[in-house]
Amino acid sequence: MSETQELTYSDVSEHSSKKDLYVVIHDKVYNASTFVDEHPGGEEVLLDVGGQDATEAFEDVGHSDEAREILEGLIVGLLKRQPGDPSPKSAPPTATASTSTQGGTTSMGVGLYAFILFGGALAFGAYKYLQAIPDK
Repeated sequence: MSETQELTYSDVSEHSSKKDLYVVIHDKVYNASTFVDEHPGGEEVLLDVGGQDATEAFEDVGHSDEAREILEGLIVGLLKRQPGDPSPKSAPPTATASTSTQGGTTSMGVGLYAFILFGGALAFGAYKYLQAIPDK
């Protein structure tokens, strides 16, 4: 974006139709009009948050890095907050929160992998042991 445009909530709220759809995510304003028909979650999802702060809805879904890249291509400007505007729906993601979540998930994955590997080795050992016992 070569030129940063500042829009107020009032400006953004005027863009809530399928052919003219702005959404606010982390205080950045995006023109989602061209993406409505391509949105994997369906157009209703975008139309429900059109002209509003969609930060919470966007983050709750857990969009991919690819989705975030697409979003950057749709940026129109920054939200200029004024007295009386609704407060932000959620704080921007922080590196600390992301890291701690990632660490917890990774530990669980490694533990599960180790459990499955150990169980497989135990089952193989039992199989070989039973094969070694002569039939009577």
